[in-house]
Amino acid sequence: MARGGFPRNMGMGGMGNMNNMIKQAQKMQEEMMKAQEELNVQEFEASVGGGAVSVKANGRKELLEIKISPEAVDPEDVEMLEDMLVSAVNEVLRKADEAATNNLKGLTGGLNIPGLF
Repeated sequence: MARGGFPRNMGMGGMGNMNNMIKQAQKMQEEMMKAQEELNVQEFEASVGGGAVSVKANGRKELLEIKISPEAVDPEDVEMLEDMLVSAVNEVLRKADEAATNNLKGLTGGLNIPGLF
């Protein structure tokens, strides 16, 4: 050991590694931002009731479109139409979540980073 109790080559080598880690973190952040932008414009679609109700949403989880076939509109059974709408919206949002998870899994190396999505 050198004077002062520190092993040789501990000084500058440690800073070089720290700089590399910072550069890697910055690169990862840029890649994550790009992936998020791509996800935001991606569109997802889900349909239920044999296509009676279909919905589209984007990666921001904003509903873009809801289509209801005339056959699905039964004044005597509005509750079924409401249930189909809820199911279709939940399914399209699940698809958007799944795509976000899969997109970022490659960037984070499969690490589960709390609060990321």
